[in-house]
Amino acid sequence: MNDICGKYMREEFDGDGKLNNVWFDVPEDFNFAYDVVDAIAEHTPSKRAIVFKSLDGKVTTYTFEDLREKSFRIASLLSGKGVKQGDRVMLIMKRRVEYWFVMVALQKLGAVAIPTSDMVSYEDISYRIKDADVKCVICADDEKILSNVDRAAESVSKEYGIDILRYVTTGNREGYYDLGRETDRTQTSFARVKTNVNDTMMLYFTSGTTGEPKAVMHNYSYPLSHIITARDWHGVVDGGLHFAVADSGWAKSAWGKMYGQWICGSAVMVYDYEQFYANEILHILQDCEVDTFCAPPTIYKYLLRENIEDYNLSNLKQVVTAGEPMPVEVMKRFRERTGLSIRIGFGQTETALITGVLCGEEQHLDCIGKPSPMYDVKIVGDDGNETKPMETGELVIVQSGRKGYPVGIFSGYNNDSEMYDDVWEGGVYHTKDKVYRDEDGNIYFVSRTDDVIKSSGYRIGPVEVENVLMKHPAVFECAVTGYPSETRGSIVKASIVLHDGYEPSAKLKVEIKDFVKSRAAMYKCPRMIEFCDSLPKTVSGKISREAIRRKDMESL
Repeated sequence: MNDICGKYMREEFDGDGKLNNVWFDVPEDFNFAYDVVDAIAEHTPSKRAIVFKSLDGKVTTYTFEDLREKSFRIASLLSGKGVKQGDRVMLIMKRRVEYWFVMVALQKLGAVAIPTSDMVSYEDISYRIKDADVKCVICADDEKILSNVDRAAESVSKEYGIDILRYVTTGNREGYYDLGRETDRTQTSFARVKTNVNDTMMLYFTSGTTGEPKAVMHNYSYPLSHIITARDWHGVVDGGLHFAVADSGWAKSAWGKMYGQWICGSAVMVYDYEQFYANEILHILQDCEVDTFCAPPTIYKYLLRENIEDYNLSNLKQVVTAGEPMPVEVMKRFRERTGLSIRIGFGQTETALITGVLCGEEQHLDCIGKPSPMYDVKIVGDDGNETKPMETGELVIVQSGRKGYPVGIFSGYNNDSEMYDDVWEGGVYHTKDKVYRDEDGNIYFVSRTDDVIKSSGYRIGPVEVENVLMKHPAVFECAVTGYPSETRGSIVKASIVLHDGYEPSAKLKVEIKDFVKSRAAMYKCPRMIEFCDSLPKTVSGKISREAIRRKDMESL
């Protein structure tokens, strides 16, 4: 492994040699693009950085020298078009390889990147442009994206008289510059822009559960926090290849497709596709000899639908998941069929990895692991005191000791200091997530605070009910929410997507209810079951319980 980790990260081990404390010495002018990407390119220019599989199935390897040169060209190009330090640039680039070059270029320029999902609507784009004062939008060559950006740009122009600079990855389109062609024409010379580690480097709009999306800001120290993500959770190795299934507009892309992996010397696998096919993922794992893999639980469910035993996955050593609750049954089946144990990690758009089952540790049922050595993590009750084992409380991060302000924790919500002050109170970051720990310190996720179902005096976490439902052979995917009740406050409702070969029926509803009753407390049993063709998802791919609740309220 290269020496970049040791240059910035300090580690402390206990008497048994276990890592139990991590903190960072970050220079004021630290900039990932210059101090990591260009540093690696200078010492090992031919080291691979990206393995890219394009829409047409072609596989191309890009080195750190390629990354250095292309990012310099793009930085120079954007600077020549008036994009300057501190300007906000929205990226709606799907999984086009240009995204990685642009991200590094923006950090060299000192501009603020706003990665955005291609699932957003025209109204979403308009809101983000206005809220974040976006100066430039860079898009994938995708008609839906381009049409939405056109409408949003026209709306902003009419309302504010502002013309948004627009680029498309490739192609001739009115109102857009061709990024590929313009980059090839641009010289690589570009004077280093002096950034401060506390400057805003990137901004993510989170999907949230209520209200408008929150704009989460991260500064230039953020990439270093993902050393633990990549090295100790993903298990990447110097010279290896890590594959994280994530759209570039999702914060999970920063977790698994750039920062920690490159710092630790691993290349990243980038797979561009328009329609997801599980067998394609398996071919990539086999043919590209991926050694570490991260995907949301839904992806593992689809992989298990394939003849997974027909693929040579002998090079694959570590598999992890995050983003939504992982059904225990899926983990069991995956291990039975591949010999690999899926380890769970937990964090937020606002943070790096908070808890996780790290390399070498055993995954206990559906626990989300133990605290990251970067953070002073506690579980507190409503009175602010630490909870006892098996007692539910809120997961918080305490600012303490030499760790100072925790690296990786966001630096603010754009235009909303009041919300930031609400989650950061007295040196404590409130995640708003309910968890509990067992006697051995393993932490288990219960729910978001606003996902807790209150029924007849009981507080019910949806995840525990969903885990039972997922054991039923007919259930492919499910979401548990509270449905308004005059007598009980709320009743438990299960929205269910069935496996192929099962048909919705009153008889099946009774069967599923009886199945839950035999495996969980009576008050947790769904009193209402709705069969659905699909479940609503946020732009980051998570099941949106809030959308289900909202739809139910509108139908009353």
